[in-house]
Amino acid sequence: MKLISWNIDSINAAVEHKSPRGEMTWGVLEGIAEKKPDVLAIQETKLKVDGLTKKQKTALEELFPGYHIYTNSSSARKSYAGTMLITKDEPINVETPEIGAPGEMDQEGRIVTAEFEDFFVSTVYTPNAGGELARLDARQLWDDAYRNYINGLNEKKPVIFSGDFNVAHEEIDLKHPAQNHHSAGFTDEEREHFTTLLNAGYTDTLRALHPDEPEIYSWWAQRSKTSKINNSGWRIDYYLVSNNIADKVQDIKVIDTGARQDHAPLELDIEL
Repeated sequence: MKLISWNIDSINAAVEHKSPRGEMTWGVLEGIAEKKPDVLAIQETKLKVDGLTKKQKTALEELFPGYHIYTNSSSARKSYAGTMLITKDEPINVETPEIGAPGEMDQEGRIVTAEFEDFFVSTVYTPNAGGELARLDARQLWDDAYRNYINGLNEKKPVIFSGDFNVAHEEIDLKHPAQNHHSAGFTDEEREHFTTLLNAGYTDTLRALHPDEPEIYSWWAQRSKTSKINNSGWRIDYYLVSNNIADKVQDIKVIDTGARQDHAPLELDIEL
């Protein structure tokens, strides 16, 4: 099986592709379609509360003919956050759960989960702790609720879950750890919660295959014109799997997006 996960930062910008950045985003999406993944997970769709527009739906159906599309949009804030799964095979069931997260987080369209015969596939867009860590306390409560949710799935069958987790787990996972120790995405609290998630029975597939390889990143800041050129990035996007299927992982890699900064997709090959 081939699975791909990507924080696209706006489906509409990709579909319209009227700006240079939009054109690059659309080009990456076309490249993903050519790979014919079994499942494509997308985060930060920024769709309207009622989902895809007719133009967006048509564009995706033309790129992924015969696929099934499932969305979870934010009802708390307009054109914000949001997640999506595009699957080659029709799932047994699809849910967009509320997990008991604090504030409006459960209404921000942050999870889509598809159930198949032998496993679950889920995608998440984890809330950012925010400027001056204003949302850090709520973020920790989210992490606890999310772990409980995934554990509930894992009690039934193995889980493959991916997305923008908004945390660089270890110092190897970002270019400048010393300078970012108190930055959102690299606080002790966020890193400890990610460790707790892994310790609950899950494997970080990339680190399992590349335990000591440095400078593997999935995100480069747009505000810095040289972040991608200098590979000054962060690894905050992950494919995690239940430990009992970790030995089935064949490969995991970051897909090259050329000059496009922000997030890059991850590609997972697993034999199930």
